Amino acid sequence: MGTIKGGEFLVRESKAGEVFTPEEWTEEQTMIGQMCEDFIQQEIVPCLDRIDKMEEGLMPALLDKAAELGILSMSIPEAYGGMGVNFTTSLLATEKLGKGYSFSVAYGAHTGIGTLPLLYYGNEEQKQKYLPKLATGEMKAAYCLTEPGSGSDANSGKTKAVLSEDGKHYVLNGQKMWITNGGFAHLYTVFAKIDDDANLSAFLVESHWEGISLNPEEKKMGIKGSSTRQIFFNNVKVPADNMLSERGNGFKIALNILNIGRIKLAAGVMGGSKVAINYSVKYANERAQFGRPISKYGAIRYKLSEQAIKTFAVESATYRAAQNIEDAIADKIQGGMDKALATLKGIEEFAAECALLKVAGSECLDYVVDEAVQIHGGMGYSAESEVERAYRDARINRIFEGTNEINRMLLVDMILKRGMKGELDLMGPAMKVAGELMSLPEPEAAPVGPLGAEEAMLKNFKKALLMVAGSAVQKLMQTLAKEQEVLMAVADMAIDLYLAESMLLRVQKKIARQSEAECKVEIAMVQCFFFDAADRIAKQAKDALHIFAEGDELRMMMMGLKRFTKSNGINPRISRHLIAEAMIEANHYPF
Repeated sequence: MGTIKGGEFLVRESKAGEVFTPEEWTEEQTMIGQMCEDFIQQEIVPCLDRIDKMEEGLMPALLDKAAELGILSMSIPEAYGGMGVNFTTSLLATEKLGKGYSFSVAYGAHTGIGTLPLLYYGNEEQKQKYLPKLATGEMKAAYCLTEPGSGSDANSGKTKAVLSEDGKHYVLNGQKMWITNGGFAHLYTVFAKIDDDANLSAFLVESHWEGISLNPEEKKMGIKGSSTRQIFFNNVKVPADNMLSERGNGFKIALNILNIGRIKLAAGVMGGSKVAINYSVKYANERAQFGRPISKYGAIRYKLSEQAIKTFAVESATYRAAQNIEDAIADKIQGGMDKALATLKGIEEFAAECALLKVAGSECLDYVVDEAVQIHGGMGYSAESEVERAYRDARINRIFEGTNEINRMLLVDMILKRGMKGELDLMGPAMKVAGELMSLPEPEAAPVGPLGAEEAMLKNFKKALLMVAGSAVQKLMQTLAKEQEVLMAVADMAIDLYLAESMLLRVQKKIARQSEAECKVEIAMVQCFFFDAADRIAKQAKDALHIFAEGDELRMMMMGLKRFTKSNGINPRISRHLIAEAMIEANHYPF
């Protein structure tokens, strides 16, 4: 498994035995997940309204309580007072804590973007000084990258650092905005340019140092309990020893930490999706109209089943990628690489998948909470209902960790660059598909097994994507990076493909362990997803092809596309009712 490469899902035929699935958690991992879930239920849920009102000192106190259980120190090695759990386990904890609304944002900022730059890029002295305090919650962390004029274009930041004449400290001047945990953090990772450097550098800055001031708390649409402040640095003296890594390495740090943040966001929103589904199912069972519970009606069953299908797909893909990253890290450590560097390189290897999952997860949550409000009807619009908060809080996730538009373009760019560097053979398979368009289609073999039709569809989905992407690269060459509509279409094809393959492999693995009869609901979820994905992939491909192809070439590719996006011909109503009935009977998300 360790030999799987990032982006290889486009050209590789993966097997069910190669993927990790959520059905395989160990007893220890399950206990950690349960501890996090219990913490949310016992400590966070009872005071959600107080959190949203920004009660003074409440959020830091809750983080302190989490620290007592070791929740803040999961990713920190034991040598620095942490639990030192592996990457996949840290994602499970993130999923369970993702049910905590604004708390999950504060937790994620502290343990993720707040702590990880130091963990992966700090020198031994810096780690010894700060990591034990971050592990216990004695210090809270924040990440200062965004500025009024630099959001998606992070490297264009104007904050400056100038080395003093005696070389003992840097003088920091500038402004940062949208800083999560800004109001109570003790340690900032601040990105600034030294003199006229092309790239950012990073600094560890303590919030009590002279020259630091904060604007009032931002008033936000959602995540109201999350502290979000502007921070101003006015001639702040930062000891030279507090530079993180090397001069000019800040932009690389920012990118690599965001890779981790993206897959962690996918795990967190998955937890949020499951909570919103639980509210949806319970309300649909309790609410009666026209003499029967609304869960009896087809329109509601469609919504419930679609909520579950999307969430199941994201879950399957997130933990598949997490284990691939875990294996890549282990491979690099075995090859003699330092653990911190191996972790960064392992995650960097799957940066495209991290970007993909961030988009898929945040858009899944948006769908789920939107339909949760709809299922609740007028009650869903009331601030008294739980789903009203879920709806508002979800919206930020398509903006956090790089907007979904940026992430779509990034994921295509990263995979294509891997191909150009020879790290991934994309052109070979793309040329093979191009050759196939010129020949008569081979007769289709009869599907084998309960998901045989979907296996065949998956192979064709890959051909559709390779046809569009290969042709776009050849046609547009150097201008492809500017053709955002084409990149977005290819990205959406890749997202559907990766989710489809991940849930297919997960269910095939489950069938092998249990039986087809015991997995009939999961089989229905896969079939429904493929049934819809075929049309979505066809539409995205058609849009892209009509942008850059014409004449006979376009006609030939459109014929190929029709062949590559043929549907599995299921009855979606029967499949969706089967899924919804399992949810209705369990009265929660049962998968």
